[in-house]
Amino acid sequence: MEKYLYTIGEVAEILGESTSLVRFWANEFPKFIKPQRNAKGNRLFTKDDVETLKHIHLLVKVEGLTLEGAAKRLKGDRKDVISKARVLESLKGIRQQLQEIRADL
Repeated sequence: MEKYLYTIGEVAEILGESTSLVRFWANEFPKFIKPQRNAKGNRLFTKDDVETLKHIHLLVKVEGLTLEGAAKRLKGDRKDVISKARVLESLKGIRQQLQEIRADL
């Protein structure tokens, strides 16, 4: 069963970043990320929010774009961003597998 909502800590772990950075990005990209709030006021992110945060991570951390540049890319044709994010995810999986193989040797 797949999760519907993710806490900020879970999102930070998925991205490999700090919770404060996830919170910052959520505040900087309100058109793209709309976290829900629970009764305590904690942010809860949908799967789409997590995917958008992955795209922002790719644009800002990997490609080195500014926040403004990342916002422009997200407003434009997202197909390129989505395909790059998928490739990056695949490469991370391959790297993890290779590290496991190396540890077994």
